[in-house]
Amino acid sequence: MGRSYLYLLLAIIFEIIATTFLKKSEQFTKLLPSIITLIGYIVTFYLLSLTLRQVPVGIAYAIWSGVGIIFITIIGIVVFKQVPDLPAIIGILLIVIGVVVINLFSKMGSH
Repeated sequence: MGRSYLYLLLAIIFEIIATTFLKKSEQFTKLLPSIITLIGYIVTFYLLSLTLRQVPVGIAYAIWSGVGIIFITIIGIVVFKQVPDLPAIIGILLIVIGVVVINLFSKMGSH
């Protein structure tokens, strides 16, 4: 099971990189950021597929999206100067709370 969560962590990292470079690609008009985006997403989905051998899809996706949204929001603030407003912050907190609840209390599959 530990290896599956390592794959999930790596999938999250590659997804964060790919999403960051998606913004930098300027609608795929810049070659290098576009290539990094495409490679990042390919690696992400491959690693996510490896994760799903052991981790239920709902659990994996909740963790992936919850952690991803936190880091992408931080990158958006620091790199792109996109400061979230109060409703966005509340929404993000609700997503994080949902991920925590699933991981602490769910009996869904083995995780």
